[in-house]
Amino acid sequence: MGFGDLKTPGGLKVLNDFLADKSYIEGWVPSQADVAVFDAIPSAPSTVQCHALRWYNHIKSFQNQKDSLPGIKKPLGQYGPSGVADNTAADSKDDDDDMDLFGSDDEEDAEAERLKEERIAAYAAKKSKKPTLIAKSSILLDVKPWDDETDMAKLEECVRSISMDGLLWGQSKLVPVGYGIKKLQIGCVVEDDKVGTDQLEEQITAFEDYVQSMDVAAFNKI
Repeated sequence: MGFGDLKTPGGLKVLNDFLADKSYIEGWVPSQADVAVFDAIPSAPSTVQCHALRWYNHIKSFQNQKDSLPGIKKPLGQYGPSGVADNTAADSKDDDDDMDLFGSDDEEDAEAERLKEERIAAYAAKKSKKPTLIAKSSILLDVKPWDDETDMAKLEECVRSISMDGLLWGQSKLVPVGYGIKKLQIGCVVEDDKVGTDQLEEQITAFEDYVQSMDVAAFNKI
């Protein structure tokens, strides 16, 4: 596993492809996995790597509370897709010797993984016995670009790159707002208990090179 060297364009491309359908490195909330990968990147990815840039800006907003995020911070090579060499620097030999001597980290990781699997299995069993009514909303978003030279196709691509559990993008169109400027009007359907308008606004406005502002034009329960 691993992303390779995240200080190189090749490593960032692997990260970008990995995040194409994910909001976080692991699971559905920010965790120490995101902190570990974020810390390995020297600066924000370019707008070409729009999935990685969206994730980078989102995790950057958690920097003041990163130590309190859930999970156990593991070596960078344990995150990411399989079959990619991890070229990041290894821990010192003395640290490796200490880990081999006590072996506690591996045991704790194994125990944590076992508990996690038990909880997931118990939750799945409980949910399978009790049907749940899922509340959904239809949202219409107005995304305003910086000026009339903004690449609106790229702006829409960035917006649609946002992926969350419970989010489904719909149709879109460009609407004139004056002085040759057009805004992107795009619809989506969200599951209310998983996705909020504040989350969407935070991630969309993170594309600072394209977005001037964002409004919720309509919000209808379905």
